[in-house]
Amino acid sequence: LHAARPEAGFEQMSDPVASTSQWDAADYARVGGFVPALGEAALDLLDPQPGEAILDVGCGDGALTLKIKERGAEVVGIDNSLSMVAAAKARGLDARLMDAADLRFDEAFDAAFSNATLHWVLDKERAARAIYFALKRGGRFVGEMGGAGNLASLRELLDEVLVERGYGPPTYAANWCPDVQEFAAVYEGAGFRDVEAELISRPTTLEHGVAAWVTTFRAGWLDRAGVPLAERPAIGEAVAQRMGPDTADYVRLRFKMRKPD
Repeated sequence: LHAARPEAGFEQMSDPVASTSQWDAADYARVGGFVPALGEAALDLLDPQPGEAILDVGCGDGALTLKIKERGAEVVGIDNSLSMVAAAKARGLDARLMDAADLRFDEAFDAAFSNATLHWVLDKERAARAIYFALKRGGRFVGEMGGAGNLASLRELLDEVLVERGYGPPTYAANWCPDVQEFAAVYEGAGFRDVEAELISRPTTLEHGVAAWVTTFRAGWLDRAGVPLAERPAIGEAVAQRMGPDTADYVRLRFKMRKPD
């Protein structure tokens, strides 16, 4: 695979503005296993073929990346979390430390795939262009991300608890969860064509509970709110008590598109 610039090494740090997630691979594997499991529908939409070169944008610990490889494709995973990249490498995958908005490939891939990543990338226009240029002509981009209304109730409850305990929630967005029109405008603006997207309401039972979800999936939010590590479990429990059943109001945006021939 031809890289337009030198491959990112472990010593290089990702742009903190480009992505807002903070991950620990072991904690994610324990609490967030439902994410790759539910992402298999998007993987089926990708339909990777033997011999294809595929880029997994936001590969995480490599759970879905490995499934792409098992279908016979040559796959490269990128993620901006060192912990996640290390976990993916431990699976025997080609995983590289890169941010989605700063890909270092030039027309290297037949297809790109992304699951549960693009809503963390706030520099969305730059990411769209980077993915576009990483694809060969005629290449397809398929995936799933948070869509409009994603986790609205759960996020609102967390902010209420933070305020009551004297913490100011961050004043800037942590996620980009677009509707279909906004999403299509960004990717058509990057040059993609035949953009198809749909919003899917998917209430999701959290096997390990709301409190564990808060401390794992909102770690970066709690960082920026200045919440000490020792106080986070109590905040998670407070949110869980108000939430009631351990069901999160997930809304996904599933999409496919292509780069013109």
